[in-house]
Amino acid sequence: MMHTARRIGRTLALVLPVVLVLSGTLAVTRVSWAGSSDSQILTASSENVSVPAKSRAPQDVLRDHLLAELQEKDPGTALTHLQREVEARPSLARHCMSIARALGRAAVQAYGPTRAQSFSRPVCDTSFALGVAQES
Repeated sequence: MMHTARRIGRTLALVLPVVLVLSGTLAVTRVSWAGSSDSQILTASSENVSVPAKSRAPQDVLRDHLLAELQEKDPGTALTHLQREVEARPSLARHCMSIARALGRAAVQAYGPTRAQSFSRPVCDTSFALGVAQES
């Protein structure tokens, strides 16, 4: 008796999740709220296949991160983090000036030219100050 109950329990433990997943998948393929027709069936189309995202260069990722940080905190914090990243990853050194200029331009837009200039420091050959000057 105990052996039969275990066998039934094991069978249910294996089959029940599969049945639940399949029934849930089938339930969402028919949606009546998608359009004006009574029912529409969702289908996969090779025409609408999304193109895989291109991997972004490390300097672009860093620039976007620092620009967001400039908006959330202040340009001084972003410049400090830029300097630390360049020290930690020397391969970013050749992009440091362009990133600092972008930070300078963004600082002018967020804080105005006078206040943005107050955050200036000698990171990447004062490129931040050049970005501020270009934007103002």
